[in-house]
Parts: sequence; C-alpha cells; structure tokens
Amino acid sequence: MAADVITANSTTASERFGGWTYWPELLEQPVPRYTSYPTAAEFVEESFEERQREALRALRGTVSLYLHIPYCREICWYCGCNTGAANKTQRLAAYLEALHHEVELVARNLHPSVKVSRIAFGGGSPNAIKPTDFVRLIDCLTVNFRLDKPVLSIELDPRTLEPDWFRAIRGIGVIKASLGVQTLDPRVQEAIGRVQPRDMIARATDGLRGAGVSSINFDLMYGLPFQTDETLRDTLDQSIAMGADRVALFGYAHVPHVIPRQQRIDASELPDQRERFRMAAQGYAQLGAAGYQPVGFDHFALPQDDLAIAARTGTLRRNFQGFTDDQSPVLIGLGASSISEFPDLFVQTEKNAGRYRMLIGAGQLPGRKGVVRSTEDRRRGDVITDLLCRGRAVVPADLLASSRDRIAPFIARGLARLDDSVLTLEKGSEPYARSVAAVFDGYRLGARQFSSAV
Repeated sequence: MAADVITANSTTASERFGGWTYWPELLEQPVPRYTSYPTAAEFVEESFEERQREALRALRGTVSLYLHIPYCREICWYCGCNTGAANKTQRLAAYLEALHHEVELVARNLHPSVKVSRIAFGGGSPNAIKPTDFVRLIDCLTVNFRLDKPVLSIELDPRTLEPDWFRAIRGIGVIKASLGVQTLDPRVQEAIGRVQPRDMIARATDGLRGAGVSSINFDLMYGLPFQTDETLRDTLDQSIAMGADRVALFGYAHVPHVIPRQQRIDASELPDQRERFRMAAQGYAQLGAAGYQPVGFDHFALPQDDLAIAARTGTLRRNFQGFTDDQSPVLIGLGASSISEFPDLFVQTEKNAGRYRMLIGAGQLPGRKGVVRSTEDRRRGDVITDLLCRGRAVVPADLLASSRDRIAPFIARGLARLDDSVLTLEKGSEPYARSVAAVFDGYRLGARQFSSAV
C-alpha cells in the first residue's frame, strides 16, 4: 500500500495509508483493548466467593453464559490464552467433572426467574474435548439452568475439527462459530507454530455450513513474522472467498516476558510499528471493498450479520468476548480463568485448573480474583464503551475538564471533534479509537501491561 506524506499544523510530517493517517506519536502509549472497565489489570487477588454468591443470588431476568475449556490438542507459539496441552485423557475428564459440578453450584444460587439466552464456548479449544463430552455438557446446562432458546456459539481449532463434531454441532443447534485461522501463508504458519493448509480451513467451513452454522468468524492476525502486505492480502482474499461472515483482524502482541511460549518466535522477523499500521490499514480497506462493514477498529461483518446490524442500530456492546450484539448486562463465566460480568462486579475464576478442581471439589464458588465497580468506574466505563461501540460519547463536565489536554492532539489532527460535551470520533480515527478511549481511563496504567494500540 503506497503512502502519501502529509503535514499537520505545518510542523509534523506523517504518512497516509489508504484512509488512515499515521501519527506515530499518538500510538506510542500501549493501551488496553477495553473489553471491560476497569480492565483485568485492576483485578485484585483474593477470595471473591461471597461477593460472587451475593451477585448470583441478586440476579433476575436474562443472562448469558460463557464456558471455558482451557486445553488445546496443539499449543501455538503466539497464543496468550490460558490453555494447556490436552494430552492426558484423565486430565480432561477431571476438568469436565469439575465443570459439571460448578454448573450445579452456580445454578443453585440463581433465582427461578433467571433465564439463559446465550451460551458461548471458548478456550483454549472447546474441540479439544470429545463431541460426546460436549453433548453431555449441554445436557448438564439444560438440566440445571432455565434455557430460553439460547443462541449457541463456539470457538474451534480447524486442525482438530473431526466429522463427529459437525454432527454434534447440528444436533445441539450451534449457529455461530469462530475459527482460529490467523494466516493462510505457509511460511508465516511455520513461524508461529500453527500449520493448517487452506484445504483444512475450507473443509471446516463447509462442514460448519452443512451443520447449520449461519455465522462463521475467521480470527486473523497481522504483525506476524515474515508477514508482508502481499501475504496478508492473499489471506484476506482467500478468507473472503471462503465466505467468512465475520473477520476479526487482530494485531499480534509479542510479549515473551509475559508469555514464555512466544520465545520460540523470531522477533527479528516481526514487522515494525509503521508496517503494522500499514497492514491494519490495508486490511480495513480490503475488507470494506469486499462488502464487509467495519465494527470498531479490527472487526468486520457482512451487512446481514447480527454484529453488523448491532453496529448500525447503535446496540453494539463490549464484553469479555469483545464486540457483541448480546444485550444481556450479565455474563456468567464457568470454568478455570473465565470471567463473570455483573453490573457492579467483575469476578475471575481461579486460573490454575488443578486449584480450580480443588475449590469445586470442596463445594466452593471458585472466584479468586476481581474488582468491585465503583460509581466512578461505571461512569468512565460508559464513556469508553460509547466511544468504541458508537463512535461518540457524552462526556461529563468534570471528566472533560480534566482530559482536555490529552484529547487536544487527537482533535488537532482531525481524528476527533468536540461539540460542547459530545466527543465524536471522525472518519479515519479507527486505529486511534482505543487511544482516545484511554484518555478517560482513571487508573493511568503502566505501558508494559498492554499491547500496541495498532
């Protein structure tokens, strides 16, 4: 993608890639993804069992569930998820037994009026377990919760997606699936420890369509070793041709000091910040030209997809799964490291699978980390969410007064506009949206905890 050199205020030169202008000084500060506010970096480590129990008992109406399977058949080098190798049958069986018991523990604390409208399975890789175990897990949920024709979604690893899984998915009624694709270039795949030929992805996509899945997401990445504009363009072309309904195009975060498995990736072959920005701009333009509607900065959906409809109608939300059309204000997490979201509380389950099993075996709710959301947290969180989901926010006067100096550089470069108390993100501001949102983050977190803004 060719770059045009432009000037702002006749003092600062920058470049333009597609519809975006590259202002490196505005991207210097790493920022959170803001799937919550406060972010997980503010979670404190202590027993949240009593708070978790009180929050569950106070619930009424509709909720969503998220079930975490922290295992994969093969561990990818880039991955920052809480996952381990599914190489021992006994380990998986013990984990699933604990998960069944946690379902029962949580359900006993819910009021009879609580109904489940959505169920999402993530990991790790849910298909690290057997399809029969997946069916048993669904049966357990059906027995213990009041299911209100829930929308079912699942994350899948195409490398281990066997035919029996398609039969289970059809029988259960899963209608949304996300495939971990990342890249379709063989050299880049080798460099990140995830080899999966295009035919494998195509078979998975065709199998899911045949199983009745109506919305298929491809998780893709830019900023990978040996990745170029050409290899990214080819991956996007092939993904479009295979009919992905949604595309999540994430920037790879290389933090080997935090994620030891990333030490296997050759850092000398990673694109620099400018190249990453150019790749993100290329992806945004290419997917837009193919008919996908941008949803935030790094998500895209075909116009008829629920996510695109939510973005157009102003009902888009953020939760721990990212952008969502799910309107439930409550997400109950089940399984090791899962996070529950209540209006005034975030609770994370014990991360270590062994300790998680011990807590469940002792009949304890396993929340061992979290944060109580203050009124101030919720106020700032509303501004951050509105900016990321709707591109505009009404900013309370005191927050505006304390943030004007930090907002000013974005306004000066035409990335944002302030009309009285309304802050609006302008066209071309997409890669800076999280940086603008971070202006209202009252915790002013250290840069090392987060990935690059682009």
